[in-house]
Amino acid sequence: MATAMARSVLRTAVRGGPLARTPASKRSFASSAHDDAHETAKWEKITYAGIVTCSVLAFYILSKGHAHYEEPLPYPHLHIRNKEFPWGPDGLFETKHHH
Repeated sequence: MATAMARSVLRTAVRGGPLARTPASKRSFASSAHDDAHETAKWEKITYAGIVTCSVLAFYILSKGHAHYEEPLPYPHLHIRNKEFPWGPDGLFETKHHH
C-alpha cells in the first residue's frame, strides 16, 4: 500500500503537480471569419433577390384580370323555416317587416 502511494506521489511530481494540466488543444473550425462574412453576404444577396422576385411575381399575378361571375339566382327554398324563432318570424339580424 505504501509503495502504491509512493508511486502515485512520484507520478504527480513528475507530471508537474496536481494543478498542472496538459495545455488544452485549440479547436480549429472548418471556416474562418472571412468565410463567415462571405457566407453572410451571399445569403443576404439571396434574400434580397428572393424578396424582389416574390414581389414582382405577386404584382404580376394580382394585376392580371380575373373572371367575374354573375350573382347566383336567389333560391327561396334555402330560406325555409319550419319553426318560428323565439324572437319572431324574422331572423335576429334581419330588418323587421311589419305586416
